[in-house]
Amino acid sequence: MGRRLTVVQLVPALGTGGAERSTIEIAQALIARGHRALVISAGGPWEHRLAAIGAEHVRVDLARKTPLAWRHVGTLRRLFCASRADIVHARSRLPAWLGWYALRGLPEPRPRFVTTVHGLNSPGWWSGIMTRGERVICVSDCARRHVRAHWPETPAERLVVIPRGIDRAEFPPGFRPPAGWRAALDAEFPTLAGRPLLVLPARGTRLKNHADALRLVARLRSGHGLDAGLLLAGVVEPGREAYRAELERLAHQIGVTDRVAFSPPRADMRETLAAADLVLQVSAKPESFGRIVVEALAVGTPVVGYAHGGVGELLAELMPEGAVATGNRDELAARAARLIGHRYAGAIPTRYTLPAMQSATVSIYESLADTPCDGART
Repeated sequence: MGRRLTVVQLVPALGTGGAERSTIEIAQALIARGHRALVISAGGPWEHRLAAIGAEHVRVDLARKTPLAWRHVGTLRRLFCASRADIVHARSRLPAWLGWYALRGLPEPRPRFVTTVHGLNSPGWWSGIMTRGERVICVSDCARRHVRAHWPETPAERLVVIPRGIDRAEFPPGFRPPAGWRAALDAEFPTLAGRPLLVLPARGTRLKNHADALRLVARLRSGHGLDAGLLLAGVVEPGREAYRAELERLAHQIGVTDRVAFSPPRADMRETLAAADLVLQVSAKPESFGRIVVEALAVGTPVVGYAHGGVGELLAELMPEGAVATGNRDELAARAARLIGHRYAGAIPTRYTLPAMQSATVSIYESLADTPCDGART
């Protein structure tokens, strides 16, 4: 390692999403390598995680897309100067725009600008800010292709694919929940007791397509004689009550109310994934990655999902028998019926591990800090 760097990560808030998790994981890696990790966000339930690893957090509302958000440009500029930032890493569009304008107002040498394309953002100028980093980290080959297709002016040499990574210590091969864990889950959700367990871990949004998971339960029973239970882990969230009510109505209409459980995001996700007979990934639109796919397979639980986006890429590489043509509910049921009762015995490649992701990202920071700007900032 060369000199000690100050790396500032910009994220809207510290909720429970993939970008937020990556923010904390990279902060942890920075500190482990002797660097300073500073996160600027609107705060949230994961703030305590940053404090626990020794990272710094400054609360600035980078989450609300209103005209008033632009007042934060000056705030960010002052923070970059006061912290003597070497790298500014933006992980979402509004924070990226605010950070980019803040940097433009600083004299050279100013902090280097890095972005991460965490999602398959809608084409256009607003999303284009995520391609303006001096290095643009893409979380999958799928994300890189998306950038190349919709922002072809982005220099190819700036694009770096760094997949999201799992902690092998947290998700070890063959992990099984402790004795009594499944009994406790069944006591919490009696509708799941005595049935094969399907799990869809996803926040409460229509994009995650919980409706197809409900229909799968009905199809397994009527077409394959399998009386499965379904845990929708993460669908219970403040502000999502109307969506949950919509799912409950659908469950009633198709006759699976007594086989479905709704829960908030779970702290025991490792145990939940390991106890499941099958994990589902049936998003209506392609996603850039699919960390849950890797986590589930790591502990030996098979995954079935729609073969598009990053999830499709992972399934094609790691578990082709779980890949289903997008929207084909009959095929989804047939694949699920074949996979229930089996375990996944494959190995997770090193590139999908947390140390690989952390090392590759911190190396980008260090290499940028050690090289002069190429004069091609946009």
